[in-house]
Amino acid sequence: MEIERKYLVPALPDSLEQYRCLQIEQAYLCTDPVVRIRRQDDEFILTWKGRGMLEREEYNLPLTREGYFHLREKADGNILTKKRYLIPLADGLRAELDIFEGKFAGLVLVEVEFPDRAAADAFTPPAWFGEDVTFSTAYHNSVLSTLENWER
Repeated sequence: MEIERKYLVPALPDSLEQYRCLQIEQAYLCTDPVVRIRRQDDEFILTWKGRGMLEREEYNLPLTREGYFHLREKADGNILTKKRYLIPLADGLRAELDIFEGKFAGLVLVEVEFPDRAAADAFTPPAWFGEDVTFSTAYHNSVLSTLENWER
């Protein structure tokens, strides 16, 4: 089960270079249910996600490089690219700051995963987090993959 909250980020936090950064490319084979493939640096992953906003089922399976590129040719819509910074937060939590590139350049989102619903409900975001868009489908990556035009 994935339990996560998502926020827009109006201004980047200072000193991003001190945090681990992943280069991510992801594409969607299906958006209902979500079936996604992702290249994260040199790691390749196939993900299935159930329906939901704050809470939903999620399963990740490893892919080979060859399998990833084979499936990538079958993907629908936009292939998303982004840099993800992994930023430690209080209480052992971690912010995953996504700075989108390409078609979605200018979009910056941050997600935080929680061990349970109570922790998600009790979370107070840092000052650099912006609007909570957890319950807005407009910011689901699977939805972004389907858009012909995008304006923030």
